[in-house]
Amino acid sequence: MQENMAFTIPAWVPEGAQRYLAHTETGQSIRDIARSVGCHASTILRQIRRIEMRRDDPLVDAALQSLAKEHFSDPQGRSGSLSEPLGLQAEDTATKNEDFNREALRILRRLCETGAVLAVAEEMDKAVVVRDTGVSGTTRTAVVECTIAQALALNDWISCDNPGRISRYRISSSGRSALSQLIAEAENKARARNEFGMAEAQSPFQPQGNNRQDKSARRIRYSAAESPLIALARRRDKDGKHFLDESLVGAGERLREDFELSQIGPKVAQNWDHFLTAGGRGSFSNGRYDGQGSSDARARVERALSDLGPGLSDVALRCCCYLEGLELAEKRMGWSARSGKIVLRIALQRLKRHYEEQTEKTRLIG
Repeated sequence: MQENMAFTIPAWVPEGAQRYLAHTETGQSIRDIARSVGCHASTILRQIRRIEMRRDDPLVDAALQSLAKEHFSDPQGRSGSLSEPLGLQAEDTATKNEDFNREALRILRRLCETGAVLAVAEEMDKAVVVRDTGVSGTTRTAVVECTIAQALALNDWISCDNPGRISRYRISSSGRSALSQLIAEAENKARARNEFGMAEAQSPFQPQGNNRQDKSARRIRYSAAESPLIALARRRDKDGKHFLDESLVGAGERLREDFELSQIGPKVAQNWDHFLTAGGRGSFSNGRYDGQGSSDARARVERALSDLGPGLSDVALRCCCYLEGLELAEKRMGWSARSGKIVLRIALQRLKRHYEEQTEKTRLIG
Protein backbone atom coordinates (compact mmCIF):
# COMPACT_ATOMS: atom_id res chain seq x y z
CA MET A 1 0.00 0.00 0.00
CA GLN A 2 2.60 2.50 1.08
CA GLU A 3 4.84 1.69 -1.87
CA ASN A 4 2.02 2.24 -4.34
CA MET A 5 1.06 5.52 -2.70
CA ALA A 6 4.61 6.85 -2.31
CA PHE A 7 4.38 9.17 -5.30
CA THR A 8 0.71 10.04 -4.83
CA ILE A 9 0.20 11.59 -1.40
CA PRO A 10 2.55 12.43 1.48
CA ALA A 11 3.80 9.63 3.72
CA TRP A 12 2.27 11.24 6.82
CA VAL A 13 -1.26 10.51 5.58
CA PRO A 14 -2.53 7.48 7.58
CA GLU A 15 -3.45 4.28 5.77
CA GLY A 16 -7.14 4.61 6.54
CA ALA A 17 -7.27 8.06 4.95
CA GLN A 18 -5.34 6.84 1.92
CA ARG A 19 -7.83 4.05 1.34
CA TYR A 20 -10.78 6.33 2.01
CA LEU A 21 -9.55 8.77 -0.65
CA ALA A 22 -8.85 5.95 -3.07
CA HIS A 23 -12.44 4.76 -2.67
CA THR A 24 -14.22 8.14 -2.69
CA GLU A 25 -12.06 10.04 -5.16
CA THR A 26 -11.06 7.38 -7.71
CA GLY A 27 -14.14 5.16 -7.50
CA GLN A 28 -12.18 2.01 -6.68
CA SER A 29 -14.29 -0.65 -5.07
CA ILE A 30 -13.60 -1.81 -1.54
CA ARG A 31 -12.80 -5.30 -2.84
CA ASP A 32 -10.28 -3.95 -5.34
CA ILE A 33 -8.52 -1.94 -2.64
CA ALA A 34 -8.51 -4.95 -0.30
CA ARG A 35 -7.06 -7.14 -3.05
CA SER A 36 -4.30 -4.62 -3.83
CA VAL A 37 -3.16 -4.38 -0.19
CA GLY A 38 -3.70 -8.03 0.72
CA CYS A 39 -6.35 -7.78 3.43
CA HIS A 40 -10.02 -8.64 3.89
CA ALA A 41 -12.65 -6.31 2.43
CA SER A 42 -14.26 -5.88 5.86
CA THR A 43 -11.03 -4.30 7.15
CA ILE A 44 -11.12 -1.69 4.38
CA LEU A 45 -14.81 -1.06 5.02
CA ARG A 46 -14.21 -0.39 8.72
CA GLN A 47 -11.38 2.02 7.92
CA ILE A 48 -13.50 3.91 5.39
CA ARG A 49 -16.46 4.16 7.78
CA ARG A 50 -14.22 5.42 10.58
CA ILE A 51 -12.79 8.20 8.38
CA GLU A 52 -16.28 9.15 7.17
CA MET A 53 -17.50 9.48 10.77
CA ARG A 54 -14.56 11.75 11.59
CA ARG A 55 -15.49 14.27 8.90
CA ASP A 56 -17.58 16.14 11.46
CA ASP A 57 -14.23 17.43 12.71
CA PRO A 58 -13.55 20.61 10.66
CA LEU A 59 -9.79 20.00 10.50
CA VAL A 60 -10.20 16.39 9.34
CA ASP A 61 -12.74 17.43 6.71
CA ALA A 62 -10.51 20.25 5.45
CA ALA A 63 -7.49 17.91 5.30
CA LEU A 64 -9.38 15.35 3.20
CA GLN A 65 -10.70 18.02 0.85
CA SER A 66 -7.21 19.44 0.39
CA LEU A 67 -5.65 16.02 -0.27
CA ALA A 68 -8.38 15.15 -2.75
CA LYS A 69 -7.90 18.39 -4.66
CA GLU A 70 -4.11 18.33 -4.67
CA HIS A 71 -3.32 14.66 -5.19
CA PHE A 72 -6.32 12.94 -6.78
CA SER A 73 -6.95 15.06 -9.83
CA ASP A 74 -4.70 16.41 -12.55
CA PRO A 75 -5.07 19.43 -14.89
CA GLN A 76 -6.78 17.23 -17.51
CA GLY A 77 -9.38 16.18 -14.97
CA ARG A 78 -8.28 12.52 -14.77
CA SER A 79 -8.34 10.94 -11.33
CA GLY A 80 -5.37 9.25 -9.79
CA SER A 81 -5.40 5.83 -8.16
CA LEU A 82 -3.44 3.60 -5.87
CA SER A 83 -1.42 2.19 -8.73
CA GLU A 84 -1.26 5.32 -10.93
CA PRO A 85 0.95 7.99 -9.36
CA LEU A 86 0.31 11.57 -10.40
CA GLY A 87 3.94 12.44 -11.18
CA LEU A 88 5.08 14.07 -7.93
CA GLN A 89 8.83 14.07 -7.55
CA ALA A 90 10.17 11.80 -4.81
CA GLU A 91 12.50 14.47 -3.49
CA ASP A 92 9.62 16.96 -3.23
CA THR A 93 7.58 14.44 -1.26
CA ALA A 94 10.50 13.71 1.05
CA THR A 95 10.99 17.41 1.71
CA LYS A 96 7.31 17.87 2.57
CA ASN A 97 7.42 14.89 4.91
CA GLU A 98 10.51 16.28 6.64
CA ASP A 99 8.83 19.68 7.03
CA PHE A 100 5.74 18.04 8.49
CA ASN A 101 7.74 15.98 10.99
CA ARG A 102 9.60 19.09 12.13
CA GLU A 103 6.42 21.10 12.64
CA ALA A 104 4.61 18.18 14.28
CA LEU A 105 7.47 17.83 16.76
CA ARG A 106 7.27 21.52 17.62
CA ILE A 107 3.49 21.67 18.07
CA LEU A 108 3.00 18.35 19.85
CA ARG A 109 5.70 19.24 22.34
CA ARG A 110 3.88 22.49 23.12
CA LEU A 111 0.54 20.70 23.45
CA CYS A 112 2.05 18.39 26.08
CA GLU A 113 2.42 21.34 28.44
CA THR A 114 -0.10 21.56 31.25
CA GLY A 115 -3.25 23.44 30.23
CA ALA A 116 -2.23 23.76 26.55
CA VAL A 117 -4.77 23.68 23.69
CA LEU A 118 -4.62 24.34 19.96
CA ALA A 119 -7.19 27.03 19.10
CA VAL A 120 -8.47 27.02 15.52
CA ALA A 121 -10.83 29.72 14.28
CA GLU A 122 -12.99 29.41 11.19
CA GLU A 123 -11.62 30.95 7.97
CA MET A 124 -8.22 31.65 9.52
CA ASP A 125 -5.02 30.42 7.87
CA LYS A 126 -3.17 30.08 11.16
CA ALA A 127 -3.91 28.47 14.51
CA VAL A 128 -2.31 29.14 17.90
CA VAL A 129 -1.30 27.05 20.88
CA VAL A 130 -2.34 28.73 24.12
CA ARG A 131 -1.63 27.63 27.68
CA ASP A 132 -3.79 28.36 30.71
CA THR A 133 -1.63 30.10 33.30
CA GLY A 134 -4.28 30.24 36.03
CA VAL A 135 -5.15 33.60 37.57
CA SER A 136 -3.15 35.57 35.01
CA GLY A 137 -5.11 34.14 32.08
CA THR A 138 -3.58 32.46 29.02
CA THR A 139 -0.25 32.65 27.19
CA ARG A 140 0.26 32.05 23.49
CA THR A 141 3.15 29.62 23.06
CA ALA A 142 3.17 28.75 19.35
CA VAL A 143 1.74 29.71 15.97
CA VAL A 144 1.00 27.01 13.40
CA GLU A 145 -0.25 26.91 9.83
CA CYS A 146 -3.75 25.47 9.59
CA THR A 147 -2.51 22.92 7.04
CA ILE A 148 -0.24 21.45 9.72
CA ALA A 149 -3.11 21.46 12.22
CA GLN A 150 -5.24 19.60 9.66
CA ALA A 151 -2.54 16.97 9.24
CA LEU A 152 -2.28 16.48 13.00
CA ALA A 153 -6.05 16.01 13.26
CA LEU A 154 -6.15 13.59 10.33
CA ASN A 155 -3.52 11.46 12.07
CA ASP A 156 -5.66 11.53 15.24
CA TRP A 157 -2.78 13.16 17.15
CA ILE A 158 -5.07 15.95 18.34
CA SER A 159 -8.79 15.82 19.11
CA CYS A 160 -11.62 18.26 19.74
CA ASP A 161 -14.66 17.43 21.88
CA ASN A 162 -16.75 20.42 20.79
CA PRO A 163 -16.00 21.75 17.27
CA GLY A 164 -17.37 25.26 16.73
CA ARG A 165 -16.53 28.72 15.52
CA ILE A 166 -13.37 28.45 17.61
CA SER A 167 -12.39 24.82 18.10
CA ARG A 168 -10.00 23.80 20.86
CA TYR A 169 -7.88 20.73 20.28
CA ARG A 170 -5.86 18.76 22.83
CA ILE A 171 -3.14 16.22 22.27
CA SER A 172 -4.41 12.64 22.20
CA SER A 173 -2.76 9.47 23.48
CA SER A 174 -1.80 8.69 19.88
CA GLY A 175 -0.24 12.14 19.66
CA ARG A 176 1.89 11.51 22.74
CA SER A 177 3.12 8.24 21.27
CA ALA A 178 3.85 9.96 17.96
CA LEU A 179 5.78 12.69 19.77
CA SER A 180 8.00 10.13 21.49
CA GLN A 181 8.70 8.52 18.13
CA LEU A 182 9.48 11.87 16.46
CA ILE A 183 11.90 12.75 19.26
CA ALA A 184 13.64 9.39 18.93
CA GLU A 185 13.93 9.77 15.15
CA ALA A 186 15.38 13.28 15.47
CA GLU A 187 17.96 12.12 17.99
CA ASN A 188 18.89 9.08 15.89
CA LYS A 189 19.46 11.30 12.85
CA ALA A 190 21.63 13.65 14.89
CA ARG A 191 23.64 10.74 16.29
CA ALA A 192 24.11 9.18 12.85
CA ARG A 193 25.34 12.46 11.35
CA ASN A 194 27.81 12.95 14.17
CA GLU A 195 29.16 9.42 13.86
CA PHE A 196 29.92 9.98 10.18
CA GLY A 197 31.58 13.34 10.80
CA MET A 198 28.75 15.35 9.36
CA ALA A 199 27.30 18.61 10.67
CA GLU A 200 25.12 18.61 13.75
CA ALA A 201 21.45 17.99 13.09
CA GLN A 202 19.67 21.30 12.65
CA SER A 203 16.88 22.27 15.01
CA PRO A 204 13.64 23.61 13.46
CA PHE A 205 15.03 27.12 14.00
CA GLN A 206 18.69 26.59 13.24
CA PRO A 207 20.16 28.14 10.05
CA GLN A 208 20.68 25.87 7.07
CA GLY A 209 23.33 27.91 5.30
CA ASN A 210 27.03 27.30 4.90
CA ASN A 211 27.97 28.70 8.28
CA ARG A 212 31.20 27.74 9.98
CA GLN A 213 30.82 24.40 11.73
CA ASP A 214 31.52 24.22 15.44
CA LYS A 215 32.77 20.96 16.89
CA SER A 216 30.81 21.67 20.02
CA ALA A 217 27.68 22.58 18.06
CA ARG A 218 24.38 22.46 19.91
CA ARG A 219 22.24 19.34 19.85
CA ILE A 220 18.90 19.82 21.56
CA ARG A 221 17.08 17.08 23.40
CA TYR A 222 13.42 17.97 23.24
CA SER A 223 11.28 17.26 26.26
CA ALA A 224 8.13 15.32 25.55
CA ALA A 225 6.36 17.04 28.41
CA GLU A 226 7.14 20.76 28.57
CA SER A 227 9.74 23.48 28.28
CA PRO A 228 12.54 23.75 30.89
CA LEU A 229 11.15 27.13 31.94
CA ILE A 230 7.80 25.70 33.00
CA ALA A 231 9.44 22.80 34.82
CA LEU A 232 11.65 25.20 36.75
CA ALA A 233 8.65 27.36 37.66
CA ARG A 234 7.19 24.51 39.72
CA ARG A 235 10.19 24.47 42.05
CA ARG A 236 9.99 26.37 45.33
CA ASP A 237 12.67 28.21 47.28
CA LYS A 238 13.35 28.00 51.02
CA ASP A 239 10.40 30.28 51.77
CA GLY A 240 8.00 28.07 49.88
CA LYS A 241 7.57 30.55 47.02
CA HIS A 242 7.79 29.48 43.39
CA PHE A 243 11.32 29.85 42.09
CA LEU A 244 9.94 31.61 38.99
CA ASP A 245 6.70 33.56 39.32
CA GLU A 246 4.17 33.96 36.51
CA SER A 247 5.57 37.32 35.42
CA LEU A 248 9.04 35.83 34.84
CA VAL A 249 7.63 32.81 33.02
CA GLY A 250 5.54 35.21 30.93
CA ALA A 251 8.63 37.20 29.97
CA GLY A 252 10.39 34.02 28.84
CA GLU A 253 7.33 32.87 26.90
CA ARG A 254 7.09 36.28 25.26
CA LEU A 255 10.66 35.95 24.02
CA ARG A 256 9.91 32.42 22.85
CA GLU A 257 6.77 33.56 21.00
CA ASP A 258 8.66 36.30 19.14
CA PHE A 259 11.44 33.81 18.40
CA GLU A 260 8.97 31.42 16.76
CA LEU A 261 7.19 34.22 14.87
CA SER A 262 10.54 35.44 13.56
CA GLN A 263 11.03 32.11 11.77
CA ILE A 264 7.99 32.72 9.53
CA GLY A 265 8.84 34.45 6.30
CA PRO A 266 11.72 34.83 3.82
CA LYS A 267 14.44 34.93 6.50
CA VAL A 268 13.61 31.58 8.07
CA ALA A 269 17.33 30.75 8.15
CA GLN A 270 18.08 33.56 10.58
CA ASN A 271 21.23 32.74 12.55
CA TRP A 272 20.85 33.60 16.22
CA ASP A 273 24.19 32.16 17.29
CA HIS A 274 25.87 35.57 17.06
CA PHE A 275 24.07 36.38 20.33
CA LEU A 276 25.97 33.63 22.12
CA THR A 277 29.14 34.65 23.94
CA ALA A 278 31.27 32.42 21.71
CA GLY A 279 30.08 34.22 18.59
CA GLY A 280 30.57 37.71 17.30
CA ARG A 281 28.09 40.32 18.45
CA GLY A 282 25.83 41.38 15.64
CA SER A 283 24.35 44.76 14.88
CA PHE A 284 20.79 45.51 15.90
CA SER A 285 18.15 47.25 13.91
CA ASN A 286 16.05 50.11 15.22
CA GLY A 287 12.30 50.25 14.79
CA ARG A 288 8.98 50.55 16.50
CA TYR A 289 8.24 47.93 19.09
CA ASP A 290 4.61 47.46 18.17
CA GLY A 291 5.16 46.32 14.58
CA GLN A 292 3.75 43.06 13.27
CA GLY A 293 5.11 40.26 11.12
CA SER A 294 8.21 38.11 11.16
CA SER A 295 10.62 41.01 10.55
CA ASP A 296 9.26 42.94 13.53
CA ALA A 297 9.31 39.83 15.71
CA ARG A 298 12.95 39.32 14.72
CA ALA A 299 13.72 42.91 15.66
CA ARG A 300 12.04 42.45 19.06
CA VAL A 301 14.13 39.36 19.76
CA GLU A 302 17.30 41.20 18.74
CA ARG A 303 16.50 44.11 21.02
CA ALA A 304 15.74 41.85 23.97
CA LEU A 305 18.91 39.75 23.59
CA SER A 306 21.04 42.83 23.00
CA ASP A 307 19.65 44.44 26.14
CA LEU A 308 20.46 41.33 28.18
CA GLY A 309 24.07 41.35 27.03
CA PRO A 310 26.63 38.49 27.03
CA GLY A 311 25.98 35.74 29.55
CA LEU A 312 22.35 36.57 30.26
CA SER A 313 21.47 36.46 26.56
CA ASP A 314 23.22 33.07 26.36
CA VAL A 315 21.05 31.43 28.97
CA ALA A 316 17.86 33.15 27.73
CA LEU A 317 18.47 32.05 24.14
CA ARG A 318 19.37 28.51 25.11
CA CYS A 319 16.63 27.88 27.70
CA CYS A 320 13.74 30.06 26.44
CA CYS A 321 14.23 29.73 22.67
CA TYR A 322 16.33 26.62 21.98
CA LEU A 323 14.67 24.87 24.95
CA GLU A 324 17.91 23.41 26.26
CA GLY A 325 17.71 21.94 29.76
CA LEU A 326 19.60 23.71 32.54
CA GLU A 327 22.15 20.91 32.97
CA LEU A 328 23.01 20.97 29.28
CA ALA A 329 23.16 24.78 29.23
CA GLU A 330 25.52 24.76 32.23
CA LYS A 331 27.75 22.24 30.49
CA ARG A 332 27.79 24.19 27.20
CA MET A 333 28.76 27.42 28.97
CA GLY A 334 31.19 25.86 31.44
CA TRP A 335 29.25 26.85 34.54
CA SER A 336 29.23 25.01 37.85
CA ALA A 337 26.36 22.64 38.59
CA ARG A 338 23.07 24.21 39.74
CA SER A 339 24.26 27.73 38.94
CA GLY A 340 22.25 27.94 35.73
CA LYS A 341 18.88 28.39 37.42
CA ILE A 342 20.15 31.43 39.34
CA VAL A 343 21.54 33.05 36.19
CA LEU A 344 18.35 32.19 34.30
CA ARG A 345 16.20 33.87 36.96
CA ILE A 346 18.39 36.99 36.77
CA ALA A 347 18.07 36.94 32.96
CA LEU A 348 14.28 36.65 33.21
CA GLN A 349 14.12 39.50 35.71
CA ARG A 350 16.13 41.67 33.32
CA LEU A 351 13.99 40.50 30.41
CA LYS A 352 10.82 41.40 32.31
CA ARG A 353 12.21 44.88 32.96
CA HIS A 354 13.11 45.21 29.27
CA TYR A 355 9.56 44.47 28.18
CA GLU A 356 8.15 46.87 30.76
CA GLU A 357 10.46 49.60 29.45
CA GLN A 358 9.47 48.85 25.85
CA THR A 359 5.79 49.00 26.77
CA GLU A 360 6.31 52.35 28.46
CA LYS A 361 8.15 53.70 25.41
CA THR A 362 5.35 52.58 23.14
CA ARG A 363 2.77 54.24 25.41
CA LEU A 364 4.68 57.53 25.39
CA ILE A 365 5.15 57.47 21.61
CA GLY A 366 1.49 56.64 21.12
